[in-house]
Amino acid sequence: METTPQCSKQTKNDSLDETVGETLLPGLPDDLAQRCLSSLSPSLLFSVCHPWRRLLYSPSFPPFFSLYALLSPLQNPTTRNLGEVASQNSIEFFSFDPLSSAWRPLPRPPQNPPLHLLHRHPSFLSRNLPIQSLAVSNHLVLIAATTHKLFPALSSPLVFHPESNRWFYGPQVSIPRRWCATGSARGVVYIASGVGSHYKPDVARSMEQWDLNKKIEKWCWENKAQLKDGRFSREAVEAVGYRGKLYMVNVKGNAVKEGAVYNVELDKWEDMPPGMVAGWTGPAATMDEDVIYVIDEVKGCLSKYDGEKDCWVKVIELEQLKRVEQIAAGRGKICAVSANGESIIVVDVGGRAARFWEVAPPRGLEVVAAHVLPRISRQE
Repeated sequence: METTPQCSKQTKNDSLDETVGETLLPGLPDDLAQRCLSSLSPSLLFSVCHPWRRLLYSPSFPPFFSLYALLSPLQNPTTRNLGEVASQNSIEFFSFDPLSSAWRPLPRPPQNPPLHLLHRHPSFLSRNLPIQSLAVSNHLVLIAATTHKLFPALSSPLVFHPESNRWFYGPQVSIPRRWCATGSARGVVYIASGVGSHYKPDVARSMEQWDLNKKIEKWCWENKAQLKDGRFSREAVEAVGYRGKLYMVNVKGNAVKEGAVYNVELDKWEDMPPGMVAGWTGPAATMDEDVIYVIDEVKGCLSKYDGEKDCWVKVIELEQLKRVEQIAAGRGKICAVSANGESIIVVDVGGRAARFWEVAPPRGLEVVAAHVLPRISRQE
């Protein structure tokens, strides 16, 4: 995700537009000019002139990265009865353009079957219901959620593809579930454990994979090695892809945790290093499957894992990172959803010293989850 937002004042841009013609670079054909401009910072292209800005958003230009967010309306659930909840989808989808500093809604997801993703339930005011989503191979993938009757909301993954600006459903899962372990490694999506309409031991120990690297007509879910028990069905679990393996713990915070590692190549479950388990205290994410980051939501500490020493190394400690609910990583940035979804804290870990800033959600909405994906192709 780019780091330099567009200034709201347009006087400088307008004056430059008067001196720059509609051609990208005077004296050069547009295809050659595009090659020259592709090496420049997207924030520079956005600021100089409208032809360069249009190029930046064109389908033929390499996309810069943006924030994608699942958002829920701010409203008092006690004012709604179960009938009203049942008829609504409580989640909206937006993309934040870091260059123009603007939120834009994504196209409406398909409504057949009707989509009912519930974030809050009138009968459970003190707890949010998890909506589990992933960023996989430049796709936004919704894996699991809950209906008003506390049933699994998705029988197939709901997928958004920014490049084509469209939604579609993936292959049907053999057993729809919620409160499961979800993650990805090398373009493959994994679902493990969880519960369906009711708890079943075989579902709580099961694992399936969906390989997005295959052609669409060959997409399907395949059964993989089972877990040794059903302890990972207690809550929504992040399975983090790291160097060809999936790492996860069954509970967060200071509770006694059990860690598990799935070896993708061997289709085998292994024990997690003890130092990794002990320090895995909150939401976690990976940066291109190379470094695992975790946030201690009590201390507000962002740490990265040192595999050679089996320990966590502090990156930065911030008051804003306390009680974060979900994090995502990409393009040198860690994006953390703050408590109650009031903002997204973006931490730049690509430089010598980490720095951060906050992104507020659209008015009247709170953030449920955030991801880093390529911007949507569009014309200014």
